[in-house]
Amino acid sequence: MKRFLNRLALGTLLLATQQTLPLTSLIAPAPVQAQTADELYYTFYNQRIPLTQRTDQIAVVFTPAAETNTRDLNTSTEPGFVQLQQDLLGYPNQSTTRSLTPVATPEPLSVSVEPLGDRYAVIQLPADADAALQAAVQERLQQSYIESTLPVLSRANGEDTIVLPNEILLSFEPGTPQSQVTLTLNRYGLEVLRPLRFSRDRYLVKSRNGEGLEVLAISNQLNGVAGIQAATPNFVQTIAYDTQPAATASQPSSGPDLDALLAALPDVNNSTYPSDLWPLLWHLDSTPQRGQLQIRTDIQAPEAWAISNQGEGVTVAVIDSLIQWDHPDLQENLAAIAPDDPNRLPGEVHGWDFTSDTVVCTDATATDCVAGDPDTRISADELAVLRPHLHNTFALSAAEFTEIYESLVQQIRMRASHLSDREVLQSARRYVQNQIAGEFHGTWSAGVVAARPAEAMGAVGVAPQSQILPVRVFGLGGEITSASLVEAIGYAAERDVDVINMSLGGLLPDRALVNQIFAVQDAHPDLVIVASAGNDSLDGVAFPAAIPGVVSVGATTLEGRRSPYSTFGAGLDVVAPGGETSFTANQGILTTGGTGLQAFWSGIEPPNARWGVALDPLSDYVQVQGTSFSAPAVSGVLALMKGEDPQRRLSRDELVSLLERSANYEGLLVSQADANQYRLQAAIGFGTAGDFPFLRPTGIFPIADPVSAEAYFYGRGLVNARGAVEAVQAEQ
Repeated sequence: MKRFLNRLALGTLLLATQQTLPLTSLIAPAPVQAQTADELYYTFYNQRIPLTQRTDQIAVVFTPAAETNTRDLNTSTEPGFVQLQQDLLGYPNQSTTRSLTPVATPEPLSVSVEPLGDRYAVIQLPADADAALQAAVQERLQQSYIESTLPVLSRANGEDTIVLPNEILLSFEPGTPQSQVTLTLNRYGLEVLRPLRFSRDRYLVKSRNGEGLEVLAISNQLNGVAGIQAATPNFVQTIAYDTQPAATASQPSSGPDLDALLAALPDVNNSTYPSDLWPLLWHLDSTPQRGQLQIRTDIQAPEAWAISNQGEGVTVAVIDSLIQWDHPDLQENLAAIAPDDPNRLPGEVHGWDFTSDTVVCTDATATDCVAGDPDTRISADELAVLRPHLHNTFALSAAEFTEIYESLVQQIRMRASHLSDREVLQSARRYVQNQIAGEFHGTWSAGVVAARPAEAMGAVGVAPQSQILPVRVFGLGGEITSASLVEAIGYAAERDVDVINMSLGGLLPDRALVNQIFAVQDAHPDLVIVASAGNDSLDGVAFPAAIPGVVSVGATTLEGRRSPYSTFGAGLDVVAPGGETSFTANQGILTTGGTGLQAFWSGIEPPNARWGVALDPLSDYVQVQGTSFSAPAVSGVLALMKGEDPQRRLSRDELVSLLERSANYEGLLVSQADANQYRLQAAIGFGTAGDFPFLRPTGIFPIADPVSAEAYFYGRGLVNARGAVEAVQAEQ
């Protein structure tokens, strides 16, 4: 994708201001105190967030390619990632053949390569990589399609992958004169890549005076400059669906036949939205699986539908990864931008994809531009990256698969030495399958909000009459940047949505994102933002759910317990079903999948049994777990509530208050393990709120009365759609 440097806009700005600026505008660039590799950090509201440099990973930046029509899934260019695999691993062209058998030349290197969006890739070196291997990798990176390499960082004591490009998200104080903006840019040797759209006084810039690790020092220095509100490196982070290689073989690679699965559950035909899959939609109604005599552990959606308009007239922005909005169960609930809308972006119809480096402008002077394109679905180039690996899991023999994915197989074997060779291979195939299915995380989230079954067998969302505005911020491999998320939130707010769902968590604390959310909340007092609390099983919700005013959501199981991965404690507002699939997929959240596209199966006989997280052979439907799916359940409940307030009389604070007041602990259980943890924590104290909510302290935010174990693990409780709708109706 082509890169865009807003030199025209910057040049015009400099020409207009330098004629009247004093000579101080021409002074030498400010000196920068470099950081050493053992003291890396960036600042967040005057707090240092420590980072470490990874020596086992190399990030590659691909040379910008000529712009092509990549939405025809039968035609694609050769992505840089595919070329990189060829040069490092000896793979033939993957876009036209299923065979990935290494060729004689070049000799495969003992590394693995993962895509990171369409512009980056990460090379993983073995832990014992010697100088010869590192030199061989560097030699093969001398290719015309590779622009450069970048440092890879991780959080202190962490193993995440954070790429550091020469990009800084720079925010000026509102009302800062353009002359001061220009003076600051000159003084610190900054070049504007582009102003951020849907955000005031915020620019994406690069440094002319330093790159690599120096970007950290430059951004830290900028945070102390008068007139600058915030400066944060535009980190390229990876937040992918958690599909760690399995340590057990307890879950088969293919589940029971779907008909046999449904036959084992009670037949339910009295739903407002009939579906043969209804018995598996336990998060809406747990009765088919738990029976009539047990307390329900669902959100009581059918009861809410019976007394409401099911979310009609409400729009929920789903800010996430690939959203295949033409899925049969989603396409009827899709928000559309009118062709005569004065704020419409070029080609915009159904949302926007902020992951592309293609920049489109709405004026001839190229001063009002935005990165991305108008389609959140998979592109042909992305399909060319993913499809061969999905095919491999079905088509390759054990020997062929092991040769291609040797590092993955070895990793599983080391983690679970008790597994047989067959079980190790089975786990490796399942891991690859789930990684590819997980690229459609956004399709999963959208289905939880507003799916409506198009046929007898379909998914049902919490608010089936609401509309979805697809907004993509994740590239392949879970790639996300601060700039893309800041623009996405501003875009959704400008499109006048009612609810924003962010099924993402674990991002680095980001001052620019906090500022943007505060600005959006101030400008749209009835807009509700919902985010997942995180899947780290830690005390203190993850970022951005920790930002004040954002509804943070934890996850529960079919049994009414805290999902073992779900974060709790500090900052947790409510919980909703998020599932738990360690032992059976049936206790996951059933929603819409993305790999049912015919183009995904071109060149191979489609499977005849379910696989990975798939419920059906093509994965039109999946069963998944995570706070990523409890969050859209709450967004759906808020859509039901908004549907009963057509005049939008209720503010965000009022709606959230009603949501929390209608939640309860009925049906929720505190496990003995959690009870023991609470007992220990209560004995030693729940700590202070000094750094809350961003650094995730041990202990929850102190309140006047001692917090209960239920509040510690479940916030205000399990959301109740019926109670929430009734609460809104009582206010009308």
